[in-house]
Amino acid sequence: MFLNVHTYFSLRYGTIAPEELLRHMQKSGATTMAITDINTTTACLDVMRMSESYGITVVPGVDFRNGIHQQFVALAKNNEGFYNINCYLSSFLENPPFVIPERCELLEDIFVIYPFENFPVSDMESLAEHEFLGVSLKDLSTLKFSRYAKRCSKLVMLHTVSFLNKSGFNTHRLLRAIDNNMLLSKLPKTEEADPSHTLLSLDSLLNFFSEYPNIIENTRFILNECNVSFDFNQKTPKNQSTYTGSAELDFKLLKKLAYDGLQYRYKNPGEIIYARLEKELDVIRQMGFISYFLINWKILKYARSKGYFYVGRGSGANSIVAYLLRITDVDPIELDLYFERFINLYRTNPPDFDLDFSWTDRDDITNFIFNNFKNTALITVYNTFKYKASVRELGKVFGLPKHEIDKLCDNQYNPHKLDRLSQLVLVYSQRIQGFPNYLGIHAGGILISEKPIHYYTATFMPPKGFPTTQIDMVIAEDIGLYKFDILSQRGLGKIKDAVAIAAHNHPDDPLIDIHDIASFKEDPVINDMIKNADAIGCFYVESPAMRMLLKKLQVDDYIGLVAASSVIRPGVSKFGMRDYIKRSRFPEKRKEAHPVLLDIMPETYGVMVYQEDVIKVAHIFGELSLAEADVLRRGMSGKFRSREEFLKVKQQFFDNCKRDAKKAGIAQEVWDQIESFAGYAFAKGHSASYAVESYQSLFLKAYYPLEYMVATINNFGGFYRTELYVHEARMKGANIEAPCVNRSFYETTIYGRDIYLGFMFLHNFEGQTAQKLVEERYRHGAFLDLDDFLERVPISLEQISILIKIDAFRFTNINKRELLWQSYMKIQKITLSDPEQLLFKPKPVSYQLPELICTKEEAAFDQIELLGYPLCNPFDLLLDSSDNGLRAKTLEKLVGKIASIDGYLVTVKNTRTAKGVRMYFGTFIDRDGDFVDTVHFPISASQYPFRGNGVYRIEGKIVEEFDCISIEVSKMERLALMEDPRYSNGSKKGYHFKSNKNLEKLSV
Repeated sequence: MFLNVHTYFSLRYGTIAPEELLRHMQKSGATTMAITDINTTTACLDVMRMSESYGITVVPGVDFRNGIHQQFVALAKNNEGFYNINCYLSSFLENPPFVIPERCELLEDIFVIYPFENFPVSDMESLAEHEFLGVSLKDLSTLKFSRYAKRCSKLVMLHTVSFLNKSGFNTHRLLRAIDNNMLLSKLPKTEEADPSHTLLSLDSLLNFFSEYPNIIENTRFILNECNVSFDFNQKTPKNQSTYTGSAELDFKLLKKLAYDGLQYRYKNPGEIIYARLEKELDVIRQMGFISYFLINWKILKYARSKGYFYVGRGSGANSIVAYLLRITDVDPIELDLYFERFINLYRTNPPDFDLDFSWTDRDDITNFIFNNFKNTALITVYNTFKYKASVRELGKVFGLPKHEIDKLCDNQYNPHKLDRLSQLVLVYSQRIQGFPNYLGIHAGGILISEKPIHYYTATFMPPKGFPTTQIDMVIAEDIGLYKFDILSQRGLGKIKDAVAIAAHNHPDDPLIDIHDIASFKEDPVINDMIKNADAIGCFYVESPAMRMLLKKLQVDDYIGLVAASSVIRPGVSKFGMRDYIKRSRFPEKRKEAHPVLLDIMPETYGVMVYQEDVIKVAHIFGELSLAEADVLRRGMSGKFRSREEFLKVKQQFFDNCKRDAKKAGIAQEVWDQIESFAGYAFAKGHSASYAVESYQSLFLKAYYPLEYMVATINNFGGFYRTELYVHEARMKGANIEAPCVNRSFYETTIYGRDIYLGFMFLHNFEGQTAQKLVEERYRHGAFLDLDDFLERVPISLEQISILIKIDAFRFTNINKRELLWQSYMKIQKITLSDPEQLLFKPKPVSYQLPELICTKEEAAFDQIELLGYPLCNPFDLLLDSSDNGLRAKTLEKLVGKIASIDGYLVTVKNTRTAKGVRMYFGTFIDRDGDFVDTVHFPISASQYPFRGNGVYRIEGKIVEEFDCISIEVSKMERLALMEDPRYSNGSKKGYHFKSNKNLEKLSV
């Protein structure tokens, strides 16, 4: 009997979680309700999925509003009606800013309810058969004296439910204040709901309307007339069902493509390969996933035609059909990847390919998909209130000063000394944590549906310019819609650009076949780089943690790198990393593994490393069926963990173990390892895909190190700041040059061993100016001097100053300080026209200037200002340049001793101990450019915090673990830099005028 019910997906308005709503509706005695969130159908399908277990029938609809002003409520009579509502709502959401009209457009198979208080009396007779007026509780007093009191044929109960109780109303008011970005005390009543919009018991609601049985009956009639249903068993895929229009032709095409791919992938395919291929084709056909493979094939065929680099990863790498169709580059036979991890007859949810493209190519791929497939949409994600965001937002609406909000956000407070407002901030921040804040876009998820997307959800239009669903991937999977993941990463951009740069810089070398993975795997130079962690700039293996892991494992082959790619993940590192390293390095340690687990996972020495290991352990050790084990695997995503089906499987695991005394003793330990994988563990095929890309980048760095670093810089690096990649290029023998108007381009470029940084890296330098500069140089040749440049390139005083300060005119051999003076005198502050359009070019004006000197220290500070870092050794800028002589290379001789070393900060990783106390891991480079790794335990981290970028003097104990050297820091201080010589008074490093006679001329 509730026709207008909101969940917290009425963003920054509703306060009730979907399942919480169902529980309370059940307690209220309701058996039917309408989910009508404000301008969204986000919650409809999820509430419908859960409603059966609560004995409640759900009618989907929408509360159409302008802001919080209600225009009308639309309810779906059937699935076609829900489709029509979604289409109608989407017509507004896809064309913002929108205004909902007072009257709903004539739509089939829906009911429309207008609020009684706002509906003109004169329009009462104009209501169509499907249109009604909704009477709220506060309307009842008005209705008694209305001429419609006895004419109730068009009246229904419209009691809005937005919160459960008074506390929920308070939360609602806070959300409204957040939405309006104002103090709670300033929130007008017109921006909040009526306090009566709480959930009443059904008896109470009926009692309010007891004088109007016709209104009750009309309400019941509407709800009884509505019947919307969806299939949530996931057994029947709802994606585009065929590729060619015929299931039979689809299968013939898939089989032909797979067999055609044998020649490309295998020189001499044997019986094992043919048997695996036929097995996979049979399962794919039975499960109805043929079109899914063909659509992915079509997308990647287009990508190859455009010369785009891509990587197919995820559990799809377990499929030989995917390998033969060139969707993936991982040979599942070589790695013994079992297809059942990807698709099996027990698995109810659909498969999933992750397709990575260069960040520069992904948008074109998305365009291709939308232009070639009919029912397509991006998938949304629910961006929720996290702790800090909720505290910060609530702190603002309560009027707390910023420094108090910062303390609350950083947990830097004594709970017993907080004032009342701060306490309220913390209390209500707990309540809104997890509430959806706004709808975003999934990183790469795209739906390609058999039916129109609006059959399931409304869509909105974010800045990307593609229709985006209001349901997320979890709900999409619930109804059998599985996503195509079209992702982007800079690693592929680096590889693509590096291949092109290497071909240009080394024209006599053979063309690079970056897909020749087989030879890369056998290359001793590459494998030695992996073993020694010479991996800066290389995909997935360059972080400090990964480089240390590679050194500890002494990985020197592809299989080892595949394992390392998964071992580094948090789930494995928490429980199994140390054991895995010991058992990998020292075979005698493998006997320490539990014999049952060692027997199940001999390849990983009894340690769970891959998602497949979890399934194996759950199936063999926990005696779960493959279907149950797959539920367990899905449950590891975290999103499903609270679901009933996952909890049942967890209980079944322990029940099965209890029957065997040997298993019961370690059941909890095994389960803890399984749980540690939540949301983190890689499928083995996924790790293998990562390792393939790692090998490609390692190959380029091994044989074309400078070209690869240029590509890395131009693609904005990876794990580190640009500065470190510039440093790495220098370590590999490059001469690093600041931007030059005659040698540089918008992006960084290379001439032999000389690397010229691009104009794009200059802070506040306009891209349009850089483009004009390069185009003019291309058309009419190099610039002769500053005057020639100013005649040919329209530029402002601010922009030319940037070029001069970075020494982009150094080819003139004129001091840049002198060039700055010249530019001030010669350039108009506003450029009125293009120099090419001038009929008469003005003659350059000459000025007699004093002799000016610019020191290298001044140049370094200009570079820091414009690039963010100096191009000299940062240690040269210290106020006290004294050197104790200790270097990273000599630390291994001091293991167990206390030592002091100077290091330039590269990066810091914040983490917490098991007790939740803050600690850090630091990465520095020494005066020679080699890495120094540090550990900052809580006491040291508290006493000697990091104070931004710079050079630090680090003191601590030198420790060694599996041949890796680090420093357990006991004391640390940031060393002072010299005073900026550009602004220092009387410094010998400042400006120097050799003559004062010409100062008068300068002031004229």
